[in-house]
Amino acid sequence: MRLELHGVTRMVGADTHLYNTSVALTPGAINVLLGPTLAGKTTLMRVIAGLDRPSQGQVIADGIDVTGVPVRERKLAMVYQQFINYPSLSVFENIASPLRIAAQLSEEDIRKKVHAMAERLHISAYLDRSPAALSGGQQQRTALARALIKEADLLLLDEPLVNLDYKLREELRRELTELFSTGSTTVVYATTEPLEALQLGGHTLLMHEGRVLQHGPTLSVFNAPVSVQAARTFSDPPINLFDATLATNGVAHLAEGIAIPLSPAQHAKVSHHQKLHLGLRAHSLHLSARAGDFVLAGKVDLAEISGSETFVHLQRGSLALVAQLPGVHELAIGAAVNMHFHPGDLFLFSADGALLSAPDEAGV
Repeated sequence: MRLELHGVTRMVGADTHLYNTSVALTPGAINVLLGPTLAGKTTLMRVIAGLDRPSQGQVIADGIDVTGVPVRERKLAMVYQQFINYPSLSVFENIASPLRIAAQLSEEDIRKKVHAMAERLHISAYLDRSPAALSGGQQQRTALARALIKEADLLLLDEPLVNLDYKLREELRRELTELFSTGSTTVVYATTEPLEALQLGGHTLLMHEGRVLQHGPTLSVFNAPVSVQAARTFSDPPINLFDATLATNGVAHLAEGIAIPLSPAQHAKVSHHQKLHLGLRAHSLHLSARAGDFVLAGKVDLAEISGSETFVHLQRGSLALVAQLPGVHELAIGAAVNMHFHPGDLFLFSADGALLSAPDEAGV
């Protein structure tokens, strides 16, 4: 399905939940809505689905204006973070219900499809149970199975895996990516997690406070966020940001006497800007020195071990930053540490927050 939004605004009373949004989703692909809570992701989904009518603008599906068309007349499926199942039906009948409504399949075909979908979502053992007898994660998988079995042209998933444990989330995310690789369904998938957006791939719409900040192939958006806010939205841990003054010799001066020499390619992109914001993702910092690295000394505020990674929070006078290090590192609070990074890994933004240079285009 080709879906376009033309100048869509959504207001509730005096509050604007969605600002003048014009965007074309990529048909037959995963379109990720990425942003924090209250970014407008659910509002946008509800407008797309026809659950809410936009205050202004149009929703166009395959060239047809469907702005006023109710959801029941559209070929779509939707799964919310808050799972919804029919409490009086068994898990089997919950999953089978869309097929029975369509009334185009024999009972044997329905049985085969339901069992295949239940197997994919790891709920085959619970088909005879009622939803009330399931755990929260099992109920969410039932709702997801009912949506997937419709094979709708448009599938809207609003944080569908949030209630599942980590291992199952990873498994289902991989399976969903494989399932949607056929290109037969246009998928809109909302998440607050940058890592999940990267794992899903496809295309990403970055959202913040009811606005779409950026839209494009997921890796392109990640590698070249168009603004400071876009970089914040697509970074976890949060991107390290520093105010800097650019000297005529191409050296960026930060607080605490820190002076970072930029490459000629970087300097050429920012030479007309005296004030800059420098961005450095946490994974670009490391403990070992490499050729061409810049050394940043600081003291450890906190070292958090998370699985196979360590998140180190550092302080250098008025500057604070976080490093995401592979492996387990035992660093005492207050310990002096040298962090290393290559200046070519810096994002360079103008004083008003617009991207001037990204690492993949710095030419270093």
